[in-house]
Amino acid sequence: MPRGENFRWLGGMTELHSDRLALRRWRDSDLDPWAVMNADPEVREHLGDLLTREQSDASVARFQAEFDRRSYGWWAVEVQATGEFIGFAGLDQVDDGMPFTGVEIGWRLARSAWGQGYATEAALTVLAFGFDTLELPEILAVTTATNLRSQAVMRRIGMTRDPADDFDDLTAPEGPLRPNVLYRIARSAMI
Repeated sequence: MPRGENFRWLGGMTELHSDRLALRRWRDSDLDPWAVMNADPEVREHLGDLLTREQSDASVARFQAEFDRRSYGWWAVEVQATGEFIGFAGLDQVDDGMPFTGVEIGWRLARSAWGQGYATEAALTVLAFGFDTLELPEILAVTTATNLRSQAVMRRIGMTRDPADDFDDLTAPEGPLRPNVLYRIARSAMI
């Protein structure tokens, strides 16, 4: 995707568009469906505990603060044809304490949006922004070893995994959330 195509600056924040999706700033109207997602055991299966409404709302406040500081982060994702909020996608700095550094891509969608190609479409849009606009040399993705759906999206967007990079997330409790896999894609792979 050429630099600038489908990207628009809105008050210090970039809004991204794909064929079917808008990745945009969070709105108050997103808080209810976001809280429902964070209280859904299937959506949170590979993420840990369910979130309370207060925790869910606080996460959006953090997302907005990060955008204000960096002009990128976790965008709210909506279906352009209907205006329906379906989740988030974006980029973030890898958390301190991980055995690697860099910028990580991620996504989380409501169950009603699963299986429609939205995660792949949003991720490709975010990758293009990360490489074309931010000029990142590499983008990473991390998930639990058991999260096969997210790993399939990572492969569909061109990311590759070296099992030597897999690691245990020591911030996760003992159990299925601890073993993690790391996927990578270099900017040169997208040009």
